[in-house]
Amino acid sequence: MIEPSIAFQTAVRGALIADTTTTDLVPADSIRAGSTRPDMLPCIILANPQTVHLGRTAGGGYLTRVYIDLHIWALEDGADMARQIGGALSVALWDAPQTSEVGIDEYTRPSFAFTRDPDPERAYCHGVGTVEGVIRWQA
Repeated sequence: MIEPSIAFQTAVRGALIADTTTTDLVPADSIRAGSTRPDMLPCIILANPQTVHLGRTAGGGYLTRVYIDLHIWALEDGADMARQIGGALSVALWDAPQTSEVGIDEYTRPSFAFTRDPDPERAYCHGVGTVEGVIRWQA
């Protein structure tokens, strides 16, 4: 069985690490899934996905809507760097990521919102965007 959120998350991460504009700003090993607490800066964290099961396909498969939050953390140049990373992610994820494990029947590009750390001593910036896909899969 292929779990749809894992397959979609893997495809999204694959598209990001394959995009040299993105990896010029964030090293591939700093683009990861898991806890949204940053461990290396800058980083892109694919947070735990949300799934909404929609029903069955005509061929007996399943349809699941998957939402993945993309957290961007940056320190150097704070907000400017985070927005540059967000721009690179937007272009890298302009089209649905490629995957042979599942079908992506519908896809919504990410958009981002950014906030600065209110402490003027720290120049952290955090951006969050959501990418969404309707995933067709087999049990």
